[in-house]
Amino acid sequence: MRWTSGLPDVQALLPTRIPLRLRVFFRGVFVLLALATVALAGFVLREEKELGLRAYREGFGKTKEQIVARLRHPTGQLALLNPDTRGTAVTPLHPVVLPFSAIDFDDKAKVQQAVEMAGCGVQYGDGATLCVAIGSNPLAGGFIYAVGGFATGELVPKPPGVRDLGTAHRVRVEVAMRGQAWRWLAPYEGSADITGAQRGRLTGFAEEADGALALKPVRDFRGWLWQDARCVDGQTGDDCPRRVFYSVRLPIEIFRDELQAKRNQLVWPPADLNRILVHLQVLAPSGATLFDSNQPDATPPFGLADLQPLLLPGETLRLAKAGPQGETELALLQGNEVPGAAEPSWWDRFTAQLIRRLEVEGYEQALVAQDTIATPLGRYELTLTGDVRSVNRTLGRVAARVGWIVVAMLAAIVLAWAAIELRIVRRITLLTKRAAAVRHGVQSLKGGSDDEVRLDVADLRGSDELGLLAGTLAELLERVNDDVRREQIRTAQEREQWHAVGHEIMSPLQSLLALHPGDADPSHRYLRRMQQAVRVLYGQASPTEAFEATTLPVQALDIDEFLRHVADNAPHAGINDVRYTSAGAPCLVRGDAYALEDVVTHVLRNAERYRPAGTPIQLTLAQVDAGVDVVIHNQGPPIPDTLVDRIFEYGVSDAAGEPGADPAHRGQGLFVVRTYMAKMGGTVEARNEPAGGVSFVLRLARA
Repeated sequence: MRWTSGLPDVQALLPTRIPLRLRVFFRGVFVLLALATVALAGFVLREEKELGLRAYREGFGKTKEQIVARLRHPTGQLALLNPDTRGTAVTPLHPVVLPFSAIDFDDKAKVQQAVEMAGCGVQYGDGATLCVAIGSNPLAGGFIYAVGGFATGELVPKPPGVRDLGTAHRVRVEVAMRGQAWRWLAPYEGSADITGAQRGRLTGFAEEADGALALKPVRDFRGWLWQDARCVDGQTGDDCPRRVFYSVRLPIEIFRDELQAKRNQLVWPPADLNRILVHLQVLAPSGATLFDSNQPDATPPFGLADLQPLLLPGETLRLAKAGPQGETELALLQGNEVPGAAEPSWWDRFTAQLIRRLEVEGYEQALVAQDTIATPLGRYELTLTGDVRSVNRTLGRVAARVGWIVVAMLAAIVLAWAAIELRIVRRITLLTKRAAAVRHGVQSLKGGSDDEVRLDVADLRGSDELGLLAGTLAELLERVNDDVRREQIRTAQEREQWHAVGHEIMSPLQSLLALHPGDADPSHRYLRRMQQAVRVLYGQASPTEAFEATTLPVQALDIDEFLRHVADNAPHAGINDVRYTSAGAPCLVRGDAYALEDVVTHVLRNAERYRPAGTPIQLTLAQVDAGVDVVIHNQGPPIPDTLVDRIFEYGVSDAAGEPGADPAHRGQGLFVVRTYMAKMGGTVEARNEPAGGVSFVLRLARA
């Protein structure tokens, strides 16, 4: 910045708070933006944690209901009644306890429905199935049921009266238990109906270890075999594979003996049930094996371990059988962790720690759900325990991804702040400092200095808004130099004019005072007021400076007598119907009689302008703790809210600037009122009355 001679180095005098406020504002905005970003991320994560906890609880309840529903189904009851099926090899087959007392094996529809509902069938790779089971009620007889199906060509029955069983399809069954073995060979005896479907008996003959057969069939061995008329998978041909379904009831003498000997103390199901081995084969007439229950591709039926995939990581399912002597635990399953999970990075651990610190109501409460499943062989207790930490793990993975977005947003905020700081704030700071120095120089010019102020903005010029603003300020400063010179000339001319006007008015006033010398003459008082006003304005550059520079001779004044005198003389000033009720006793205040009369007269003229015709102006005197209040009230419209606090400023008037407005209403009278009241140690206030009209309250100090 270049200064001409005579101007001080105001760069050192500049207040640092001008650029500091701007920088604090910009930096504060970006800090708040960064904090808002972090707070928003925290709020979102907390909301997600609450939603995740709520969803986990709902899912936990659904998981429990799903497990209970599956266990109450015959398939689930089968798993409860046979908790050790998954702990042993699938083949050779072991009998399982059915959730039914027995099977109506003679009826294909009923036996199919019972086996499918219980889900006891072992599945084989070629589509064959086999269910080996016992009933839940020993009183239904000591039998083992073998129910299954396979696909083969047209069945060949054994002709009546033929002893050679190798000419027909047949079923061979072997049961081994407690060191004994039973073998049966059952040929198919049946025929086809008109639809091509076949149905017939399986007549069982006891078979010795060397293959010798008994002459007579076993009476309690019962079996049926059915073959569909339709080919499997839409195939065609005379000898296409067709679905075969069979149902066999095997008599077990040991079960019968125990039932008769220990009818009341019989333990059912047998404790060694999982050590009973059953082997079933279906043989063709050629001797080829169509189905073998010991083939290796067997899949076990539904078991309790199959409930484990329903559990989330951290959840625990406990199943126990209730008994007279307490509970016997059957299974304790825990949810598996997500396979293939990588080792968490430092960022994952940081976000996980952040998630754990987010407080959510009810998060620390343990989740435990219990239920009871009733079966034909007793009551089973289910206890499902949840782990809400899985919510943290799930949300932590989401937060790790969201965190990078937040970091990117914070980085963008920092870059934006740096760009604005370098491109805008720094230039604004320089321009502000130089503009403040220019202001100091302009004030020096107004004080009478003949020096000029120059604004060097060569380094700030540019094609953007700040560059244009800096160039415009430099051009405006050139005009300021010219305007200041013209202002100095105009001020000097006005000052000379005021001197001339004051000189020409003072002489006639002196002559008029000589013509009206008596204090009792009303004209004398008004002439004195005119003389004081001329002295106030004489030699001043502006009316505001004149009134503000006036010194009033404040003395003790009887305000009661003063107001009575003003009310009596008001008609001489063109203000009629001014009413004042005397207080009846002197009341001394601090003031100047002429200045206070100017104050009251200005307020009365203001009231005269706005009061409705025929309404009086009331003068009221009230003594308060701080002094004496003179209240001047008139009826009329209220003061607008936008002007009620500004009407005592110079030049403020509701009529100022309006077309056709009276030039005398320049907004000067109430400014004089406030100025004179302040110089007398008093105050003035305007207020709109609720009952109507406007009141001006002049508060004077007691003398």
